[in-house]
Amino acid sequence: MNQDELKKAVAKAALDYVQPGTIVGVGTGSTANYFIDYLAEIKHRIEGTVASSEASAERLRAHGIPVFDLNEVDGVAVYVDGADETTIHRHLIKGGGGALTREKVVAAVARKFVCIADQTKLVDVLGAFPLPLEVIPMARSYIAREMVKLGGRPEWRQGFVTDNGNHILDVHNLKILDPVAMESELNQYAGMVTVGIFARRPADVLLLGTEDGVKTI
Repeated sequence: MNQDELKKAVAKAALDYVQPGTIVGVGTGSTANYFIDYLAEIKHRIEGTVASSEASAERLRAHGIPVFDLNEVDGVAVYVDGADETTIHRHLIKGGGGALTREKVVAAVARKFVCIADQTKLVDVLGAFPLPLEVIPMARSYIAREMVKLGGRPEWRQGFVTDNGNHILDVHNLKILDPVAMESELNQYAGMVTVGIFARRPADVLLLGTEDGVKTI
């Protein structure tokens, strides 16, 4: 199976976690897009969705799936999203698509967070994938300098603005040995909106697409 086929397999497997009559949180990215396409097949069973990005909301609406503002709903039964990296402890790096802040908010609200990823995303230690940071524009250079002090090599994602109107720094060369501690530490910098480590609230379930089928972790 190629990578796209693995992504499709985990996206379809995530449908098992969708409960009838509930609000479903939907993530952003290529694997999440496959989940949206499969969700369209059972859209009559759910009340609607909350999207973590404008792009996902647009794709959901194109399928005729209702999209609600998070402030309009009482809760989210399950949140389904991909990851750029994951460990067996279900600690994640997310934000390659730039939607990390809204993804983190929906994950925080959801009663269950299901991460869908192919086997190439599984790592022993987070950090080979550049760590995305969403920062307010005026803090970009300041936070970049602070990341250099930590041994990182930050790059401004030029030409990209988040749905919240902010900038993204992608920080290379960080070996994240204690994801919970680093997430807490980085969130303290003035001007930091969100760090792309999802460890304080990790995924509850990891569906990993492998050559031997979908494994549940």
